[in-house]
Amino acid sequence: MSFLKMLPEKALLVILMLFSMVEYSFSAIVQADSVTMLKGVLIYGTDTRIDTCKAPEIRYHQGIVFEMDKKPERRYRYRLDRVDKEWSRWTSNNTKEYTNLSQGRYTFSFESVDGVSEGKGSFTFRVDTPWYSSRIALIIYPFILIVIAIILRLRTTRLFKLRQSHLEELIKERTEELRREKEKSDSLLANMLPKGTAEEIISKGKAAKTKYNFVTVLFSDIQGFTRIAEEMNPELLIDELDKFFFHFDSVAEKYRIEKIKTIGDAYMCAGGIPERNRTNPLEVVLAALEMQRYMIDMKENPQNSAARFWDIRIGIHTGTVIAGVVGHKKLTYDIWGDTVNTASRMESSGEAGKVNISGTTHEFVKEYFECEYRGRMPVKYKGDLDMYFVSGIKPELCNTDGTPNKRFFSKMMIIRVLDVEEHVLDDYSRNASPDLFFHNPDYIKNICLQAELIAKAESLDDDDYINLRLASIFLFYGYVFDYSNPLEASIKRAEEILKFYGFDANNYNTVREIISNVFNPGQETRAGAVLHDAAYDFLGRVDFVPMITKLYKEEMAYGRIKKTDEWFENIKHILYRHNLITESARLLQAVPRNEQAIALEKLSAEIQSQL
Repeated sequence: MSFLKMLPEKALLVILMLFSMVEYSFSAIVQADSVTMLKGVLIYGTDTRIDTCKAPEIRYHQGIVFEMDKKPERRYRYRLDRVDKEWSRWTSNNTKEYTNLSQGRYTFSFESVDGVSEGKGSFTFRVDTPWYSSRIALIIYPFILIVIAIILRLRTTRLFKLRQSHLEELIKERTEELRREKEKSDSLLANMLPKGTAEEIISKGKAAKTKYNFVTVLFSDIQGFTRIAEEMNPELLIDELDKFFFHFDSVAEKYRIEKIKTIGDAYMCAGGIPERNRTNPLEVVLAALEMQRYMIDMKENPQNSAARFWDIRIGIHTGTVIAGVVGHKKLTYDIWGDTVNTASRMESSGEAGKVNISGTTHEFVKEYFECEYRGRMPVKYKGDLDMYFVSGIKPELCNTDGTPNKRFFSKMMIIRVLDVEEHVLDDYSRNASPDLFFHNPDYIKNICLQAELIAKAESLDDDDYINLRLASIFLFYGYVFDYSNPLEASIKRAEEILKFYGFDANNYNTVREIISNVFNPGQETRAGAVLHDAAYDFLGRVDFVPMITKLYKEEMAYGRIKKTDEWFENIKHILYRHNLITESARLLQAVPRNEQAIALEKLSAEIQSQL
């Protein structure tokens, strides 16, 4: 029954129909040469008599009983072919039984004697073939075997798919576990090392040592830590130290400063690594002032009585360092060089609660911070060095609470624009196609320079100047990635780069708006007008013809020119139609428009004659 349950519904229906055609009764044919002495034929074990005049029904493996005429003096002997090899002995028993007869034709023979006469006779019958040996059954068997084979195949396939699915699920789980573990290890490595260095170790297995020419190093140390450690509960000491360093880490992250290490009560970090930037002296000094302000607030907090013993000295110096990873099993990111040693001397030569900077650092931050000159102070192994105490941000650059105001950040962002420009120009030079004859790195630099020149002549305020300079940097950056739609490609990449360098969403939105409308003669902003004029500046330059020649070669290389005469006619149309918006840009035009048109006609005729 379990086998039948496994059969498909249609296959089961076909089998039942075929089985319904099988005859389960077995016919026998009775023939008797003489039935004088044969009184009756019965089915063995029953009272069912076989009608010897009709075809009796004998089932497979049923028995048969022959009843003979019973007379006291009469004896019989019997023989059934295919069953008895010889005649039986003479017996007065008038019944003869045969059981478990298989299919086929049988002839039952008998003889009798009674002392006066003799007699004999025979009875022929047939036991029908069992159903499982019938022709229909023999036809069904191959079909059943095929169905069984199909079922086994389907079952094997199903089990295989189930196992495969289980294995895939197991592999997926293991892969997910490995991914999570990898993320944990990568995250741990990224927390221990700078992002770029961590990625380099993950991809290459090691990180190269790098020289940085403009790095600002900060050292801080707790005044009288040895005495505090002797008098303070160790657990409370570590808790307080951990609290300070946790805040220092958040300050370093805020100002894009890389934490290097802590040694006991000393905290060391550096700005300008691993990503180079020009604002790192400002950012490190800002971080130092915020660390000092935090320590003062902690001391003044009556709920934290332990903090009243803590005072820190901070020393800062700017210069060249070598940065890299040391160690094989326990990796450590560290920096080396005279700059590190000098920063350490600045810290040890300072005073508790003061930020002591070197003369070198002072040159980069003096326009932003109030600094008190200490004179040339003796430094171990270094001789006499200029030192300054930073007392705070200049009044015009700070809020009432001493924090940097909008003007401070605007001045700092102007410096960061140079970092963005260097980043984009380096990337442009590395990735620009050789077919960019016109929109090459030199042309990008010229656009940036012209925009800056016009902006200064037009006296743009700091915010407009910053957004204009950023827009000029990204204006043609997209030609490297998508020549068919360069402005969209420029805008797309501007968002990521500006965010990396600390510019906010307002800067990005303004830059996007300026770039999107740069070729529109109806500019609504002063920054947009300046960039519009900078983009069309080449129309009035003395090298107009060489530049148009480069533009022609470039657009031919990119398949943008179908007919040369139509292309030159379009350039001529731009030359006559274009009008500069700002007075400063108009004054900078070196060649009149009509002279440029004559030169353009000559260039067009020359190129078409060569075709």
